[in-house]
Amino acid sequence: MPFVSWQPPSLGELTAGIAHEIQNPLNFVNNFSELSVDLAKEINEVIDQEPLDKAFVKELMSDLSQNQDKINHHGKRAAAIVSGILQHARTSTGTKEPTDLNALAEEYLRLSYHGLRAKDPNFNATMETHFDPAIGKVDVIPQDMGRVLLNLINNAFYAAKQRITGLNRHLRLSRFLKPGKSAR
Repeated sequence: MPFVSWQPPSLGELTAGIAHEIQNPLNFVNNFSELSVDLAKEINEVIDQEPLDKAFVKELMSDLSQNQDKINHHGKRAAAIVSGILQHARTSTGTKEPTDLNALAEEYLRLSYHGLRAKDPNFNATMETHFDPAIGKVDVIPQDMGRVLLNLINNAFYAAKQRITGLNRHLRLSRFLKPGKSAR
């Protein structure tokens, strides 16, 4: 079997992956904002009608409130992506801090996948995660752990990419274990 050397993704590939990651929640924000504007216009039209259909107004207000919740959720998602990227870009202080390893792994899984897809739009893989929510936060150096995860996940995707076309490309990320805890 020939040795295949791994090349880190280029800045362009990473930038494309990041842009794609941020674009998804921004699309939700834009779509729900447009729907909310339409709902607000409809509410203005309905409240001027006699007799006022209070049940319909309440239904419209409920829809508007749900849209605002979704805008808030996806806005926070985009902010978390940017925050994670900025944290990754910072020089490591060498200071351990409580870190949600599940969220960190999820973030770098998506970033790696979209970076590879930017390089090869024909690449596709199924991503499956099985994280243990009970792990909580673990004291690590997040920037260093992020780099480790990114390298591991990139290697896994590049290995999947090397497989014969037509085979199922499947990447499974399983739970982290707390120190001293054994796998089930």
